[in-house]
Amino acid sequence: MQYIENKTFAELKLGDSAELTRTLKSEDIELFAVMSGDVNPAHVDADFAKSDTFHKVIAHGMWGGALISAVLGTELPGPGTIYLNQNLSFRHAVCLGDTVTVRVTVAGLSAEHHHVTLDCQCINQSGETVIEGQALVVAPTEKLRRPRTTLPDVHLHMRGARFDALIKATTALDPVTTAVVHPCDALSLQGALEAGDKGMIIPILIGPKAKIEAAAAEIERDLSGIEIVDVPHSHAAAEQAVALARAGKVHMLMKGKLHTDELLGPVVNKQTGLRTERRMSHVFALDVPTYPKPLLISDAAINIFPDLQTKCDIVQNAIDLAHALGIILPKVALLSAVETVTAKIPSTLDAAALCKMASRGQITGGLLDGPLGFDNAVSKAAAQTKGILSDVAGDADILIVPDMEAGNMIAKQLIYLAGADAAGIVLGARVPIVLTSRADGLISRLASAAIAQLFVHHQASGAHS
Repeated sequence: MQYIENKTFAELKLGDSAELTRTLKSEDIELFAVMSGDVNPAHVDADFAKSDTFHKVIAHGMWGGALISAVLGTELPGPGTIYLNQNLSFRHAVCLGDTVTVRVTVAGLSAEHHHVTLDCQCINQSGETVIEGQALVVAPTEKLRRPRTTLPDVHLHMRGARFDALIKATTALDPVTTAVVHPCDALSLQGALEAGDKGMIIPILIGPKAKIEAAAAEIERDLSGIEIVDVPHSHAAAEQAVALARAGKVHMLMKGKLHTDELLGPVVNKQTGLRTERRMSHVFALDVPTYPKPLLISDAAINIFPDLQTKCDIVQNAIDLAHALGIILPKVALLSAVETVTAKIPSTLDAAALCKMASRGQITGGLLDGPLGFDNAVSKAAAQTKGILSDVAGDADILIVPDMEAGNMIAKQLIYLAGADAAGIVLGARVPIVLTSRADGLISRLASAAIAQLFVHHQASGAHS
């Protein structure tokens, strides 16, 4: 156990000193900004900082002041010290990557009130004084030795940042004509209209016109110039949307206020639907705060107990989507409860077979490995502990689940316990289908539209598998 121990007033001598050294990281700046509320763009906006005085991101001035306080409170005089006064002169900026040594030195002692004056100095790696000043404190008179408190882990996450990046990636693309199926509530209509405002889609609203207009009134939106196809109910809306897609008049479907099976029923109709030789599957795109990149999970919404051939299509659909999102060689983890192939657990056999299918060219464009436990798929440390040597383990882009139950639980656990944001689309039909939950907010709906738009343009470019 580590301890911190003070120096009492009686132990202090002129010239006593203590120091600590820190290297400034972007996380330090972000955490200080969160704690203080100081979002001066010189500290948190890299684009602005390039045009500012120092041409790079710099630390908050009081970041250095906080380090001085840390030395005073933990080293010299240490626990029991009472801060009375501090003056600081800021001489040079502290930039990202700079290493700063903070030193305090006893410069004066006053026995009457146990006052101690300390010279304070922060010096960078080039020997320049970046901050200097003096502190006046009341030194402790009783000896203290305490265990050093273990600080909590802090995970900084900019909510929606990865989804914002997806949305920005669509700015140079033409909007996709989209059948919005039964947008008869405020949230689904707003999502479609916002996607239209951002140039991602050209919405065609299909449903009872009176209900659509009522939803528009609720969110105070004008529907002038937007095509509305008036049909009596949600079933008719789904059938009309599929007919438009078959005729090539729309290139994407977007779910509104209706049940998923109502929408997918006409889609899978063998005579009049949108089926292809590929099995349809759903892909969740998750922004998980504790994972360093977007994470795709499939299938958690359509195929309940997929067989091997269905899993082959699920994998290929997910790989195709990853390509559309700019992931050149997606790493695909085939999940099971264990990492070894055993006849007692069918998902391990499927995982092994899928890996062999990939090596024989039946699945293309991705790097597959499995069976892998969930922990080994997303944690390098867990994979190393179990002795798993794999380019996929601990760094997966795609998680392929054994069945819908497992996938649905994994996705919702990440959403509700890990704070993940979720988007999702259905692939394998003639056109992608934006399939959002009634609980999804606006950012999830926009991200789902962006993913579908990127997929449509990727397919049109002929770059798909």
